[in-house]
Amino acid sequence: MRWDSLGGDGSADAPALFGANAVTRTFDTPEFRGITFHEIRARSIVNRVPGASRMPFEWTVNPYRGCSHACVYCFARNTHRYLDLDAGEDFDSRIVVKVNAPELLRRELGARRWRGDHIAMGTNVDCYQRAEGRYRLMPGILTALRDHANPFSVLTKGTLILRDLELLRSAAAVADVGVSVSVGFTDEELWRTVEPGTPAPQRRLDVVRTLSEHGIPCGVLMAPVIPFLGDSPERLRTTVRAIAAAGATSVTPLALHLRPGAREWYMQWLRTHHPQLVRPYEALYADGAYAPKWYQRRITRQVHELAAEYGIGPSAPGAARALPRPYDTPPPDAEPEPRATQLTLL
Repeated sequence: MRWDSLGGDGSADAPALFGANAVTRTFDTPEFRGITFHEIRARSIVNRVPGASRMPFEWTVNPYRGCSHACVYCFARNTHRYLDLDAGEDFDSRIVVKVNAPELLRRELGARRWRGDHIAMGTNVDCYQRAEGRYRLMPGILTALRDHANPFSVLTKGTLILRDLELLRSAAAVADVGVSVSVGFTDEELWRTVEPGTPAPQRRLDVVRTLSEHGIPCGVLMAPVIPFLGDSPERLRTTVRAIAAAGATSVTPLALHLRPGAREWYMQWLRTHHPQLVRPYEALYADGAYAPKWYQRRITRQVHELAAEYGIGPSAPGAARALPRPYDTPPPDAEPEPRATQLTLL
């Protein structure tokens, strides 16, 4: 991993796999079997979004890198290559944990140079993935944000966010807080193969319902809408109807995009599970990572029409901050923090 240079003098020496204080852990329990955790002590935790990005916010906090949700389409996969890990199985099973994230965030929020800008979380990898059940970084992160009355948003596929319900409520009493849940489709057969490490779509919609019932408005990022598998009029209607029934305040569709790293891994999955779709995908994505504009516009129009029919609107202004957009440039946190001390668990 590119954390510390072996030479330490700025020369182009071969990168060390771990820093001097590195530790690696694996846990032989069902929920973590096959996953290795690399614990690091990061030097910074508030990351600036590249200026050319389409993201509707400027700052992010990412306590984890890599994600056990194992979504085959995840756009963040390529960031693992910056760590000399691969964008496929390593991204799913070798999770970098910034163990000092809560105290580091509290310090950075208290610095004179910090102006209290909005901070987005869950826009690179999910901050409520399974690792959070063990490391419990988010309660400290949310507490620091609340104590500084700093506005923030969270985007997640994880049901573990309900553990922090009271923290979210107390934070929302002193700052602008946005929460969105990602549900691109409700088909369980598709879910089991394309998002194997995530809670089922209906469980995620239960999160939307619970948050709304406790006074925390929650939008849904309907992403990704998967061409030829989740984009038929009937499937779009089923998904939007379920989102509306859960009490979502908004729904924002986003068609599948396949950036480098994700594209190779997704196409490999497609060849295994839906080989007849390989050529249609090659044609649809012939011009790059994104589906053609006409396709994106068609999906957006259909979803917004269905949302209006079922009594919910497109993304509200306040909810938009929690929703990611495709990157024009490498995503935030694409490069490891310099000179971070890495640990991993045996």
